[in-house]
Amino acid sequence: MKKINLIVLLGTISISTIGYSQDNLTISKKDIWQKASDKNLQIKIANQDYKSAQADYRQSNSLFLPSITASHTTISTTNPLMVFGSKLNQEILTPMDFDPNLLNNPAKTQNFATKFEVQQPLINVDGIYGRQAAKSKMEAFQLQTERTKEYLELDVSKAFMQLQLAYKAVKVLEKADVTGKANLKLVENYFKQGMLQKTDLLNVEVRVNEITNQLQYAKSNIQNASDYLGFLLNEDTTNKVFKPIEELDNTISIEVVNDQLSDNRKDIQAMNKSTEAYQKMLQSSKMNFFPRLNAFGSYELYDRTLFGTSAKGCLVGAQLSWSLFDGYKSIGKMEKAKADFQKSEIETQQYKAQSQLELNKTNRQLKDAENKVNLSKLAFEQSQEAYRIRQNRFTQGLEKTTDLLQSETQMIQKELEHLQSVFEYNFTIQYLQFLTK
Repeated sequence: MKKINLIVLLGTISISTIGYSQDNLTISKKDIWQKASDKNLQIKIANQDYKSAQADYRQSNSLFLPSITASHTTISTTNPLMVFGSKLNQEILTPMDFDPNLLNNPAKTQNFATKFEVQQPLINVDGIYGRQAAKSKMEAFQLQTERTKEYLELDVSKAFMQLQLAYKAVKVLEKADVTGKANLKLVENYFKQGMLQKTDLLNVEVRVNEITNQLQYAKSNIQNASDYLGFLLNEDTTNKVFKPIEELDNTISIEVVNDQLSDNRKDIQAMNKSTEAYQKMLQSSKMNFFPRLNAFGSYELYDRTLFGTSAKGCLVGAQLSWSLFDGYKSIGKMEKAKADFQKSEIETQQYKAQSQLELNKTNRQLKDAENKVNLSKLAFEQSQEAYRIRQNRFTQGLEKTTDLLQSETQMIQKELEHLQSVFEYNFTIQYLQFLTK
């Protein structure tokens, strides 16, 4: 889990200035998930992966359904055997056709054949396991698609909270900007009265410029957060900026979250289904050594003219085939399927271990985040009180300008750190729920 520190919050690269002429698109946390689920590109990709696996499974219907083909063949030949066979198929043989001279030197003959063929699988044990493997693969993609939606929901929520945090940072810095300018005006009056030196005035002016610069970076960070949220929602944010209806709360609510890894988690189920698919492929490769039984039939029409139907015939039969040796091909295929299955088992075991490791880590992070919120809140309150005291003493001429500026800087920093800690706690809660879902 990545954390957004204070430097990232204020922005390290200024991309653009957020002008008030931009369109502010108000958005609620309740609405963004519906938009994301309908338009997000990652979900669309996941859906297409599932449809592809579904199509592979539907191809296995050929294991039970017949294959029907139709063809029309035209030949013109003087080959003795082909001429005799064509006349026989056309049912036009006469006693004269048995003349040895005509048999050995036949005249050119044309034959038009229309043929309908049907092939019906009866017993293909390897195909049955192959179909089961395709079904397990399809179910794995379906589960992975559902997990992708759950991750997107987490990512959208995080992006929304980042946008809230960015707006809150701007509000804090705008308040600091007003305070800094008020202090500057006060220092200017003291300087004109000869109560402060030029260096004191310059220090305050530098501080005011720093706040103005930080405020500009914070505004740019709003655009960055808005653009990322627009990317997740697949919406164009050119000359637009999202503005959350709900503000980021500076307090947290302690929640009890399940800290046990569940085998019912969609991605873990998908890994299990993937392993099951490899197991079925191994069984399919083993069944490749068994015989296959298939039925076939054809209905044929022959004539001397195009698409003619003067003569007809039919053929029905069954074939039992058994591949006794294919040059080690089937054995090698089975060994590969066995290695793939064992690899999938190890990968599933590794994935579960990594997931448990991440869950344990996040549980500790949650406790740390809660402690950080409490400490940052106390530090912010203390810095507020310290600044209030120093400001009062400064107006009475009892504090140095540098001490006042340091106290003001600390107060702003502690407020931003507190907001950051609240964001981290809230996101850690949601991430923990995601890991245990």
